[in-house]
Amino acid sequence: MQPWPEPPSRESRVLPGRGRLPRVWDTSTQAKIEVGSLIGGSVAGASMYVCGITPYDATHLGHAATYVGFDLLNRAWRDAGLEVSYVQNVTDVDDPLLERAIATGEPWEQLATREISLFHEDMTALRVLPPARYIGVVESIPIIAALVARLREAGVAYDVDGDLYFSVQSAPDFGVVSHDHHATMLALFAERGGDPDRPGKKDPLDCLLWRAERPGEPAWDTEVGRGRPGWHVECTAIALDSLAAPIDVQGGGSDLVFPHHEMCAAQGSIVTGGPFARTYVHSGMVAFDGAKMSKSRGNLVFVSALRSSGVDPMAIRLALLAHHYRSDWEYTEADLVAAGARLDAWRDATSLANAPSADRLLATVRERLEDDLDSPGALAAIDAWAAMGAAVAHDAVGDADPTAPGLVFAIADSLLGIAL
Repeated sequence: MQPWPEPPSRESRVLPGRGRLPRVWDTSTQAKIEVGSLIGGSVAGASMYVCGITPYDATHLGHAATYVGFDLLNRAWRDAGLEVSYVQNVTDVDDPLLERAIATGEPWEQLATREISLFHEDMTALRVLPPARYIGVVESIPIIAALVARLREAGVAYDVDGDLYFSVQSAPDFGVVSHDHHATMLALFAERGGDPDRPGKKDPLDCLLWRAERPGEPAWDTEVGRGRPGWHVECTAIALDSLAAPIDVQGGGSDLVFPHHEMCAAQGSIVTGGPFARTYVHSGMVAFDGAKMSKSRGNLVFVSALRSSGVDPMAIRLALLAHHYRSDWEYTEADLVAAGARLDAWRDATSLANAPSADRLLATVRERLEDDLDSPGALAAIDAWAAMGAAVAHDAVGDADPTAPGLVFAIADSLLGIAL
């Protein structure tokens, strides 16, 4: 499956010098960890797997906040000179997608294709750097089935009425990502697609690896039988097929910590004999009308709807960057108003003939992004420069630098993804 296109490459995006490796918050250790590899001053690279959408209703601001957040990490790595191996999946067959297709009377394949296309349009408009590999579950069925077969051969999968389940007790480090208590795990498992009460399971937390064919549902002939994969093993298989373990970062929204990323870590450790990922990085949740944005509640604000109403995509991106990627926050129209004003101020400042020097600004923005992708701090630094520019323009005196607007344009473009 093809990803969306790379944002247009412009000479102004080239920045002098290089940034340093960023430190991000690792959910599993509850500490900031330096991610990526620089060995002896030479580049070794960085790998990242970010869990993608289930394409039945995309893209709301919660989705966009997640992918813009990890886009900052991608940009920080590139600014440090790293070769980035970035993989993202798309769950183009799953229960929620099939349920929506039945409810609307639309073929599930057609629904998935349309929503994937819309997601690509939104990511392009928001100038999110595309993954090197963008991989659908449907095209990965043989890969996923092969991993399920390996888990069965390892003795960690068992049959329940024709379906195959993963035994969480077989993973000695189960719980290493979330560190949740068992009662919390049970509650989250039930809430987030699990089936803790299914008869015949060895443990209520055991998760589905392979679902045998049901009447009227899509199914494929594989080495583990005719059917389709469970949710968690899809990402485990695609990540391990695309990236060398341990991957530097497995990322996604904080609602994926348990069970999704916990299950990926457990399954991955079984088949590799080591850790699945070095760090687990999670973005916060975006609320609207007093509750987390979710398809079940219907309280969604769609990027495409905002774009259609005439909102500049760069204002949308700035509204997201105004909140730290790990923070939970509630969206209001005031976020867009403030972002629009900020965008206008930046554009005005970079159009000045006698703009103030920006020599320190690049170092400041890099420092903020190196510190757990502190986008609010980076935005504040450019705000301060723009305010200084307004003062210089008003007084027609001061520390003017004719090269400053171009440098600020490049900082906003390359590091923050904002086209001025």
